[in-house]
Amino acid sequence: MNEKLVYLRNKLKTQNIDGMIITNSSNVSYLLGIPSSIEAILLITKKENICITDARYIELINKIITVYDEIVVTNIKDVSKDDFENYFAFHENIGFEEYTLTYMEYKKMMHTYKLNNAVETDKIIEKQRMIKDDDEIQNIKKACEITDNCFKHLTNFIQIGMTEKEIAFEIEKYFKLNGADDISFKPIVASGVNSSVPHAIPTDKKIEEFDIITIDMGCKYNGYCSDMTRTIFVKGVKPEYKAVYDLVLKNQLLTLDEIKDGKSIKSLSQLVENDFKLYGYDLVHSLGHGVGLQIHEMPAVSAKNDTNLKQNEVITSEPGIYVFGRFGVRIEDTVLVGKEGGTALTNTTKDYVII
Repeated sequence: MNEKLVYLRNKLKTQNIDGMIITNSSNVSYLLGIPSSIEAILLITKKENICITDARYIELINKIITVYDEIVVTNIKDVSKDDFENYFAFHENIGFEEYTLTYMEYKKMMHTYKLNNAVETDKIIEKQRMIKDDDEIQNIKKACEITDNCFKHLTNFIQIGMTEKEIAFEIEKYFKLNGADDISFKPIVASGVNSSVPHAIPTDKKIEEFDIITIDMGCKYNGYCSDMTRTIFVKGVKPEYKAVYDLVLKNQLLTLDEIKDGKSIKSLSQLVENDFKLYGYDLVHSLGHGVGLQIHEMPAVSAKNDTNLKQNEVITSEPGIYVFGRFGVRIEDTVLVGKEGGTALTNTTKDYVII
């Protein structure tokens, strides 16, 4: 049977949960190995794993799923009201994704399946997704490679007089023409004073001499995301930029050595926060986040998370300093958690890039 489903079934058993209704598209994608754009519901019953979809996707799903997976693929038009009610007959506790469903969807679920008792599962699949297998890691590595190549292209593409919007459009175009499925999020291109906004939206502002430019971008490969930020300079580096850049880079490199199995996420974040405070700055956002089928996954890498990193998690390390109304600096890599330290999967230089 599909190993991910075996793991999930065993986990449900330990929590006295007889089955589960899975509607989150990323979770369905993860468990079945199908694109997250496919509309499907996955039912875990005592006897079967049932994928319910419609005629648009039946053929594609059947090409992906093998006999080994032990999944019944069903067209929703062939499922009667009685079928829905019988799926969980003689099941006591049925898990559902409480963080995904609206209240109206929850009521509809209870009515459709005639459930005796719906049980919250506390992100059981999202927690399973935190540890990446070899195939997942290879997909993320490929997405990171495409991202590195895009940045190299940008260093030759960006010219004084171009707008932030033009550069952002070029990023999207490059990804789609050079092996990526899609962007993993809308690119951030913020120049000059706009770089002081952590999640700036590209504008019609034109690139000027001695601008500082923050570029945050990522793509998807086989559904898996990359995430990278670099801060670059136009014509030269102003002294005020250099001091902040060096401080951010020092901390970003320091975290790579500490991103290892068993490391406290809270203490990792506090390491950066405390060093920033010595120089009068704050870490105004989380140090990072998990990356996988979604650009933001578990674990959250912040001082509020009192758990430890685990080998083969993939996270970002993205310390940033923002001098509001003036400029900002952020440096970010997608990082694989190792036994002895982190491995940056995005390999673009962090030396001063001057265009």
